[in-house]
Amino acid sequence: VQLQASGGGWVQPGGSLSVSCTLSGNTFSSYCMAWFRQALGKKREYVAGINWTGSRTDYVDDVKGRFTISRDNAKNTVNLQMNRLKLEDTAVYYCAASPLSSITRDSDSYLYWGQGTQVTVSS
Repeated sequence: VQLQASGGGWVQPGGSLSVSCTLSGNTFSSYCMAWFRQALGKKREYVAGINWTGSRTDYVDDVKGRFTISRDNAKNTVNLQMNRLKLEDTAVYYCAASPLSSITRDSDSYLYWGQGTQVTVSS
């Protein structure tokens, strides 16, 4: 299984960006998907997750109402739309895949990881 992340970049505070991740090598719909992020000098943290069908999503409080995670099982892709970005959203964003049937925030449950994509919010 391979995860290929794309998107990200630079944006001013209050702006929007999106990141995407494509899974190859196995059945995408068999995995719960999530986005994590790691800011410079900090531990990697969970941001959002989505279940197999896309019927359930989960967000940390800090991004709730600003970020939207979605998936397209026909395209083997998971997306994270990020709106009203803040300086503290600056980080490398990683997509991850878990074989569990329920969304989990535990990074140890995610077997496969993308390479990370940089999101920079600055003025």
